Amino acid sequence: MSRWRGIIEAYRKFLPVSDQTPVITLGEGNTPLIHAKRLARKIAPGVELHLKFEGANPTGSFKDRGMTLAISKSLEAGARAVICASTGNTSASAAAYGAQAGLAVYVLIPAGKVALGKLTQAMMHRATVIQVEGNFDQALTIVKDIAAAYKIELVNSINPNRIEGQKTAAMEVCDQLGSAPAVHVLPVGNAGNITAYWRGYTEYRAAGQIAHLPRMMGFQAAGAAPIVRGYIVEDPQTVATAIRIGNPASWKPALQAVEDSSGKIDMVTDEEILHAYRTIAAEEGVFCEPASAASVAGVIKLQQLGELKDGDTVVCTLTGHGLKDPDTAISVSSQPRTVKANRDDVARLLNF
Repeated sequence: MSRWRGIIEAYRKFLPVSDQTPVITLGEGNTPLIHAKRLARKIAPGVELHLKFEGANPTGSFKDRGMTLAISKSLEAGARAVICASTGNTSASAAAYGAQAGLAVYVLIPAGKVALGKLTQAMMHRATVIQVEGNFDQALTIVKDIAAAYKIELVNSINPNRIEGQKTAAMEVCDQLGSAPAVHVLPVGNAGNITAYWRGYTEYRAAGQIAHLPRMMGFQAAGAAPIVRGYIVEDPQTVATAIRIGNPASWKPALQAVEDSSGKIDMVTDEEILHAYRTIAAEEGVFCEPASAASVAGVIKLQQLGELKDGDTVVCTLTGHGLKDPDTAISVSSQPRTVKANRDDVARLLNF
């Protein structure tokens, strides 16, 4: 049986690489596409629902798809250091891939607004982590200025190699399903992922690999929904920290993706996100981070609005693993109960 060698080798002919590109990989990609039958019966009867669980990537999020290419191309260009702003997942991914490449990694994060699991990853990989007294959008402005002034490679999703790597997830969905879905639903924060998926689908169709294109549906958190509202949100607020972004870098291409696909970008509340978050775990045994659940909350909303048809194949991208944000999981879960160490007390608690 052949060994999976990462997305660059798997989709090389679709990526901007050559024989001279040093491939930095942790084996990203090849993530599960889970047929969510129980969840579908509960939230969207009649729909064939699949969960693309990107939390199974090496650092626990979809960011690894773009980072393998961004770091590989940075190394090819002779870079010795990379920099990024992050709500958490980008910093974890950049730190891990940068460590394997032997590059210095500098990370700016909004102070006090990054989930502990993600912050820990960047620290363990020995990135230089700087907390900014501001939000993600302010941090991104700073790193763009520093990258331009000091010739450091910027590895946020405004780096075109990030989008190129992330588009492979759409191609992988098609390979796993045998065709493109009717509808693809994603969380939207910086809007790079919905942009990347659409590019992947269109390129796969142009190559004759699929016969049709899906409708792209993106969902922002209501407290961080600049695309839906049509203006920059200066102080975005949501429990879904990974999409707590008020001025998405890929705003325009994301709008183009939904326009070209006859889709839309909408919003869901934190309450709807947390309901979906708990339901995914309880019904399908899949533990994702809160931002991921915005896609499933979106499916619930689409079903309520009558925008899904019986028989539709719908794919939801779950962007990150639940262990990224253990504090939120603990806060919304039933707490363990304590009994004495004897059988009768345990049996009584179990109602036996």
